[in-house]
Formats: sequence, C-alpha cells, structure tokens
Amino acid sequence: LVIEYEPDLFREETIARMSGHFLQIIQAVVENPNCQLSQINLLTSEELYQLLIEWNNTEVAYPQDKCIHDLFEEQVERNPNAVAVIFEGQQLTYQQLNQKANQLAHYLRTKGVEPEVLVGIFVERSIEMLIGLLGILKAGGAYVPLDPSYPNDRLIYMLTDAAVSILLTQQSLVYSLQANSAEVVCLDRDWHIIANYSQHNPVKLVKAENLAYVIYTSGSTGKPKGVMITHQGICNNLLRTIDTYPLIARDCILHIGVLSFDVSVWEIFWSLTSGTTLVVAKPEGHKDIAYLINLIAQQQVTQACFVPSMLRIFLQQPNLESCRYLKRVFSGAETLSYELTQRFFERLDCELHNLYGPTETAVDATCWQCQPDSNCRIIPIGRPIANTQTYILDQYLQPVPIGIAGELHIGGVSLARGYLNQPELTNEKFISNPFGEGKLYKTGDLARYLSDGNIEYLGRIDHQVKLRGLRIELGEIEFLLDTHPQVEQTVVILQANTSENQRLVAYVVRKNSSLTPSELRRFLQQKLPAYMIPSAFVVLSELPLNPNGKIDRRKLPQPDETSIVELPYLPPRNSSERILVSIWQQVLQVSKVGVNDNFFDLGGHSLQAMNLMA
Repeated sequence: LVIEYEPDLFREETIARMSGHFLQIIQAVVENPNCQLSQINLLTSEELYQLLIEWNNTEVAYPQDKCIHDLFEEQVERNPNAVAVIFEGQQLTYQQLNQKANQLAHYLRTKGVEPEVLVGIFVERSIEMLIGLLGILKAGGAYVPLDPSYPNDRLIYMLTDAAVSILLTQQSLVYSLQANSAEVVCLDRDWHIIANYSQHNPVKLVKAENLAYVIYTSGSTGKPKGVMITHQGICNNLLRTIDTYPLIARDCILHIGVLSFDVSVWEIFWSLTSGTTLVVAKPEGHKDIAYLINLIAQQQVTQACFVPSMLRIFLQQPNLESCRYLKRVFSGAETLSYELTQRFFERLDCELHNLYGPTETAVDATCWQCQPDSNCRIIPIGRPIANTQTYILDQYLQPVPIGIAGELHIGGVSLARGYLNQPELTNEKFISNPFGEGKLYKTGDLARYLSDGNIEYLGRIDHQVKLRGLRIELGEIEFLLDTHPQVEQTVVILQANTSENQRLVAYVVRKNSSLTPSELRRFLQQKLPAYMIPSAFVVLSELPLNPNGKIDRRKLPQPDETSIVELPYLPPRNSSERILVSIWQQVLQVSKVGVNDNFFDLGGHSLQAMNLMA
C-alpha cells in the first residue's frame, strides 16, 4: 500500500495510522462481506491497548472508606490552632470551626438528619456557610446548595424536588424565599439554641457510598436536575488534589465560587482537608475584580481558581504585581485559549492549570499544566486524574482513532450516582462501561486524543449544528477566530428566525478597535468553506456572562446592518436597481441594501441565490 501525501499537512505517524486503519477495514470486509459499517473496528490491537489500557492507567490506592468530614477532622487533630477560615475581619481556627460544626450536627440529628437526608443551605458566603456545610455532613446528611440570586420559583422547585424538610439560612434571607414549606433554621438568629449542644465529634453514621451533596444544574427540559455526588466520589478528587498540588501550612486558598457551582466544593474542602487557610470573599465579591486583587494581596493568597472569562478580566488589571504570593491559578468550566495563557505568563509568575470536568464527575476529571514556552494553539485538557478513565467514542460506542473527534465518556470512582428522581435520564447519561466495571458518563462533549495521550476539548455536541443540511461545529469557527491576532474573545451561534431562515452569527471582542467585520470575514474565507462563514460579525466590548462567570448566549444582542454591511451606502439609482434591491431585501430579510453590496456578504447562500434566479 502506497499513500501519497503532503508533508506540510500530515505527519508521518498520522499517515501510518491511516494505512493501518485502511488495512483493518479491508480485513473486516473480507472476513465478513455482510457486516455493517458500525461493526468495523478501525483500530489495531496495539492502538486499542493504548487507548483503553495504557492511557487509562490511573489507579491510586486511596482509602475508600473516608468521608469529607473525616478528612477535615484529621486536620483538626493535627493543627487545632491553625487558622481554618478568614472572612471580612473574622477568623476561626480548625478547632473552633470543628466545635461549632459539631454543635450544629448534634442539633440537626434531633431534627431527623441522617444518611441520605437532604438538607437545604440557603446562605451568602460567610463563616456560617462553612459551619452549615460541615454540620450537615457530620450529622450524616447531604447538602443542597440554594443560590440567593436564583428566582423564587426555581428555588422552590429545587426544594420540592429534593424533598428538603430542613433549610439552613441566615436572618437576612428568611423572607426572601416565599412559599417554602421546609423548617427554617437560621444559623445566626438561632445560634443561641444550637450552642447548647455538644462540641464533640458526633458518632459517625454515614458511609463513603452515601450522598455528600446534590447540586442542581440546568436541564434540557427547562427544569434543573439534581446531580447526586457521594463522599467516595468527592474524596477521591480531594485526595488526588492534595497529592498533585502539595501545600504547606501557610498556604491560603481563595474561595469565590458560588455555592451552587461545584468549584466551590473544591475550593472549600481542598483547603479544609489539607490544613491550610480558606480566604472567603464577601458576598458578590467574585464580581468585583479590584476587591479580589486587594483580598489576594492582603491575605497573601497562594491558590486561586478562575473561569477563563473572569481570568481574562483579572489579567487586564494594572496592579497584579500585588498578587505576588500566588503560586498556582486553576482555570476550568470554559475553554482556555492560547492567547489567554500567553497573557497569563506575561503578567503573573506562577503556575497555570487547566481543569476539565462536568458536575457529574465530582468537579474535575482531567488536568493539564500550561507551559509558558508552549506553541500549542489549542490548550489540552490533559489526562484523566487518579482512579478516573476517559474514552473518546463514536455513536456506536467504539473508540475513535487518535486525532479524530468523538464524544468524551468518563468512568471511575468519582462518578455521580445519577440524577435525583430522574431514573430515565440517569440511564440515558450513565451507561454500562463496555470496557470494564461500573458506569460511563456521556459528557456530550466533543474531544480528540493527541498522539501523546493528552486530550483536546473541541466543544459541545449540542453546539454541533446543521445549516442548510450541512453539519457545522461552531467550536471550529470559534477556534479559528480566536487565532486572529486582533481577536480577544469570540462566540458563534446559529440564529434561527424560522427553520428556513437560519444564519451563523459571530460575536467578537477585539483587541484593536479598528478590526472590522470585513477583515474577519476575509480572514475566515482563507480557512473555512463558504457555508461555515458567519453571515454577521457583531463587535462587542465584552461578552455577557451569567452569575457563574460563563458566557450567557441568551443575552447576546441581535445583529444589525453594521454587522453585515460596511461599504458606504449607495441607494438604487433607477427602476431596475430598485427592483433588484426590493427582491434582495425580501430574500435576505434585511431592511437596507445598497448598489455596491455583495449578495453573499449580506448573508446570502447558494439556496437563496437559486431562489433569487427563480
């Protein structure tokens, strides 16, 4: 078999793999001429071993019987007088925090809290929040975080769905939750009652396989779904984090994550199970970059986590030299761009780690340490963490070759139990592992393996769209726009007024104020087929974010004529031009068409051109 190829486009090892795959196909067809295409395995036995075994060799012998509060209590014994938490001028030692959490735990047990009982926690960031979380866990229950910024209807749905009978809150929030049927316990107002209970660790009732928390995430049905995480699942992540990122007693971890967002679990309990100090930002403090920089500087924070959108804003600030104690910054929940990593290393002298993982895998499932001298234009999400397996599969659950996109599936001890009260959805998303024991979680994320075993994240499967019958990965367009030297940030959507009137729209934050939609269009025309070129390019000063700091696609503005047309407007000069302009306006559904305008630059496509000619 001889394959001719262009060395500038393909590596030798890529062609060698393709040759092997071709021979595999021939062999399969010869052996069984009636086989279906889905039954043909492209991969050689060596490749299968590498993908399924070698790159998933992640076993680490962590204790399997630990609960979160066990790990915390171990630190209380080791460092009782060390500062556990700092918040707005207040602080508690490990011993003080443990004693208060114990009092709450004993109190909650009198209210019927035990293993598998869900307890709501509706609080602002505060010391009471930490006492509440630990108290619930020590009592044996699992906590359900409720964000005070959520609409009342959403909160009531979550309380009802989780059958919450006990709700921990603060006096300032008591009347903000309407139509609540749960018994309310105010951690500030009612503390004089709670303080009468024992300060000693309660007898442990809960096991590692019991629930630790249920976090609600958005659901495709319009109702949030509760993700059930066990102690065993989150403890595996915490023990792995402690192993991978060693800390010393004077380290400080910043807590800015919203409690209903699972990065908060990681921030809070990584600190409290490693003997360091947790620096808690004030309520709404995560939205104030100047405040955060001052907090990081004053408290000598050494570890912090930002979603890329927030990290971008953080790096734009002029006084980052005051954050000189930072040792590590972690980023996740969104794609981390090459441009952002380069800016990071220009502004900060510390490590940058890219973490990936859905809520269903107990915070994160893969990790990658970024390097300042790397030329990798797509930042990998790395390899699976301890006791975690990753598989990139096609629609038939067959492993795809290196470099080929497929759906990322995740297995291991950190997997969620499933979705609360949704067995059908649980069975749909958590499938039997065809390569080993247990379950695999279907992430809905597109990814591919690099030749060194690291994984590249390519976007969501539900961001794969069909436009005029052609399949388009929006992430591919976003990635190419991000490589433009004058582009700061971008997001691409399929905008559909009707099923017949669909178009791609790119929203761009630019570095250079002179960058125009025409330049962006020409840039993409050099890299993409015509059907993948957005019809409109909307230039924004910043992309809208939701409360968790992620891009909020629902708040992206409608494009106007300036997003499509940039040439000086020249009106029709005679009856023929007026007729043509009128027809173009109807076909393209735009209000303003000039004589010099280009049909395709206005968003026209071949099907519309055919309609026009008809």
